[in-house]
This record gives sequence, structure tokens and C-alpha cells, in this order.
Amino acid sequence: MKVFITGASGFIGSAVLSELISSGHEVVGLARSDEAAAKIKSIDPAAKILRGDLKDLEILKKGATESDGVIHLGFVHDFKNFEQCCEIDRQATVAMLESLKGSNKPFLYTNGTLSLRPNKVANEQDGIDEDSKILRAVTEQVALSYKDKGVSARIVRLPFSVHGKGDKAFVPILMNIAKAAGKSGYVGQGTNAWAAVHRLDTAPLFRLVLEKGKTGQVYHCVGEQGIPFKDIARVIGEILNVPVASIPVDDAESHFGFLTCFVTRDGPVSSEGTRKELGWQPQQIGLLEDIRANYSLN
Repeated sequence: MKVFITGASGFIGSAVLSELISSGHEVVGLARSDEAAAKIKSIDPAAKILRGDLKDLEILKKGATESDGVIHLGFVHDFKNFEQCCEIDRQATVAMLESLKGSNKPFLYTNGTLSLRPNKVANEQDGIDEDSKILRAVTEQVALSYKDKGVSARIVRLPFSVHGKGDKAFVPILMNIAKAAGKSGYVGQGTNAWAAVHRLDTAPLFRLVLEKGKTGQVYHCVGEQGIPFKDIARVIGEILNVPVASIPVDDAESHFGFLTCFVTRDGPVSSEGTRKELGWQPQQIGLLEDIRANYSLN
């Protein structure tokens, strides 16, 4: 199968690219720069390059129409302009979906689990929280609507933490916050749970959803259902040799900044349905063990 991947040079996309090629698929990766193109080629020389970015809608349409399937992993990670990033994602998604109408080709849209209802174990049948203000949740629904327009749209939801060597997301940011504050914090009792998955476990799941997934289905790429945030803070404190402390709710935003909505949220997520349907079984180490083994600020 010829597969077009956005975000192919990224933290998750690079693992997915390697998995697909090693499984016999032909991969075309979107590259916004010479550096991104070189990285894709360094991952696997067999990968082909399509130059452009998520704003180049005609390029995205070309990549989609000339492929047998699409995995949309690309996203502009600028939390200071998050709404604008979500709008870029929406337009890119719609452009590719429109170009695939009537083809019945698989289109995998990637979303996070922040838009699911908190304080319960969310499963694949759970829809988007009606109170959610996460704009990517709207795009997920748009993508699913194309199942009635001749596109085999499928959703893959990723947990709060996708961890592993090379991670530049939440755990490293939390470590920098802890170092600057002189303490590793959690909010209140710290019993709110984070779901997690290792980046190397994401790749087989994306391949299985591409090869065996069903139209209109939602899949959860979750290796660990729920890790108490206090435990994450404790391990970070151990690594940095700083005390672990509860942060009052009223002080959470001043301490954690834009991460406040994540560190205060109870978001356990089940992947039982995904595992049963596709036979996916995560093989890599868990988040806490990974932090101990592979995370530092050196």
C-alpha cells in the first residue's frame, strides 16, 4: 500500500514511517524543510518525500489522491497560538478528505484524549465531551462524517503522554518547571490520572488501524490506562533531587502555566476495545520506568 503521512519526521511519525516500510508499505512523507526531508530519509532511505507544509492545501490534496491511504499525524505545536494551530489542522484535514471523497481509501485522523469527558475511564465508544473547548474535537467529528462520503475515515486517539527517547513534550516541560521552582509539583491530592503510551508502541497500532481498521471506528492508542499524577511528580522529583509538593488549586496556573488543564485533569483511558479488535499489545516500558531510565535535563 502506498501511504501518505503528514508529520512523518516527527516524534510519532518517524516511528510509524519505519514500521510501515519494514512491513512492506511504500511511504510518502510530507516535509516542510530540507531538514525534515533529510530526517525522513535518515529514518529509511526507501521513503519518498513530498515537499510542503500543512498550509499547502494543494500539496496535501496531491499527496492524498496519489496514495492508497493517509495517516494525518502532522500538527503545528504552538501552544501560544493553539486556536490558530487547530484551524490549520482543520483546513488541512478537510482538504485531504475532500480529495478522497468516493475513493473508500483509509484516512487516519489523530486526536488526543483531552476532549473526552474527565473523571471516568473513557473507552472507544465514548464521544467527545460536550463541554470540551478543544477545537481538534470538532475536526475529529468532521473526519468521521466523511464515512458517509466514501472515505474510510478512522480515528486514533493518543493519551496525554506519548513518551520515549527524544520526547520534547509534557514530561520534559514538567521537569523544567520543577527545576525552576525547586520542587516537583502536583495539584491537590495528585490522584488525577494520566494515560500514557510509548512512542514505539504507537507505530504498530497505526499500522494495524491502516491495514485492518473499520470505517467510522475510533481506536485508543493507550498503553497505560491511568497513572496518578502524584507518581509522575514523585519520579521527576527523584531525578532532579528536589522535593515533591502539593500545589493548591488556586496556585496551579501560576506554577504550571499552559499545562494547568492537563495536570489538573483526571483522564484515564481504556484501550481494551482496540486491543481486542486489532490484537495490539504494547511491548515497551511504562512511563515511570521510562522517565527514570531515559529522561534528564543534562
